[in-house]
Amino acid sequence: MGFPYLDLIEKALKISPDIRFATVCNMFGEVKHSKHRSNAKNLLTQRESLKSLESATRAWSLRNEFASKIGKGEFVIAQYGKIKRIVIPLDKDHLLYMTTTRNADHNKIVKKATKLKLGKIKKITKSREKLFIP
Repeated sequence: MGFPYLDLIEKALKISPDIRFATVCNMFGEVKHSKHRSNAKNLLTQRESLKSLESATRAWSLRNEFASKIGKGEFVIAQYGKIKRIVIPLDKDHLLYMTTTRNADHNKIVKKATKLKLGKIKKITKSREKLFIP
């Protein structure tokens, strides 16, 4: 699927060359648009990537159970041996899921990425939709 997700993904990747991968998904983990940086090597299979994304969306939903007491979640950073994973809400229905290099300046990336907003979602015709499938 494409617009407006394509535009947001392009903006996200421009934040830093350390961002390896960016995805916009809904709260069920369904990918709306996704893109790898051309020089980034996939560390997970497609199936494993989807499982990781679904895990991140489930965890985000669980965190929101406590929002009335501790406030809405602003972002989550998980650091692994080879990458960092950053998850940021775009609106009540969508998340921005990014992976970065291990040494990425996640504070700088999060500061810029939390300013990204999902534009109005316009109805996409079937012929236009085909143009944007990753």
